[in-house]
Amino acid sequence: MSIPIRLALDWTPNTNHTGFYVALAKGLYKKAGLDIEIILPDKDNYQLTPAKRVASGQADLAITPSESIISFQTNGVPLVAVAAVLARDASAIVTLKQSGIDHPRQLDGKVYASYGARYEDEIVRQMIQNDGGRGQFVSHQPARLDIWQSLLTNEADATWIFLPWEGVEADIKGIELNQFLLDDYEIPYGYSPVLAAHRDWTDQNADALRQFMEAASAGFRFAVEDSDEAARLLIETAKHPTLKNRNFVEQSQQLASGYYLDGEGQWGFMHRNVWASFANWLTRNHLIADKEGELVQRIDPANLFTNEFLSEVPVLIR
Repeated sequence: MSIPIRLALDWTPNTNHTGFYVALAKGLYKKAGLDIEIILPDKDNYQLTPAKRVASGQADLAITPSESIISFQTNGVPLVAVAAVLARDASAIVTLKQSGIDHPRQLDGKVYASYGARYEDEIVRQMIQNDGGRGQFVSHQPARLDIWQSLLTNEADATWIFLPWEGVEADIKGIELNQFLLDDYEIPYGYSPVLAAHRDWTDQNADALRQFMEAASAGFRFAVEDSDEAARLLIETAKHPTLKNRNFVEQSQQLASGYYLDGEGQWGFMHRNVWASFANWLTRNHLIADKEGELVQRIDPANLFTNEFLSEVPVLIR
């Protein structure tokens, strides 16, 4: 009898998710005795975040930014990151090259298209200040799927993108962007996205989770070794309208595949110092409050993540 596992995605299927779909296409979950259901966020028009699905028991695993782990834990919900989907940050704050805004400090007084995500505007504000600006900008929240378009139509002056997705789209269309990487402006951003689970579920399903992670790891490693074939499998397995342009997906996959594995060639592994740096930055800037509204002074990074379900010996797909 197969063990069901429900995986909630953060966005419609894209190249951040390729390894999960490759494992599905190759039958690795089935071989491990798992029955995987992938829950898409457009199912309810993004009304419920993946982290909330896990917290409420509507999903077992969720793809979410590390901010969600910190936020839920400080509010009494023991979500834990069990793998880093990407080994390093693949995002940037961007402006159109033609806007002339080529430094974050120039965003003072400008319009930033925000997702309304936890700590997002504070991160952007700090980036501006670290570049010598005041950190005073207009936060505008278009519909979630219209955020990128709001930049292209000059409704907004800047927004936050994934370089292997919107960045590749811009490149294909000949749209020149200025890119502001968080690390370049002393923002120690955490892993994003991560694979998250509820601690109660991991305790009760440890073996199944290890099997899932082994299959997913093999899927991501395959995408590194053969990005074009991985792109094809993503398109054919996900069958989503956003993946119709094969040339775009292949180019996105080529770039995304460079973010999957860490310096040791391992998928999913997380380092304590990355979690500690981001958590300390948030507490130092008084950005985290508990469910009573009291500021959190310290977070133990060891509670935020675990590598215990990751396989040390990678499984290869032949």
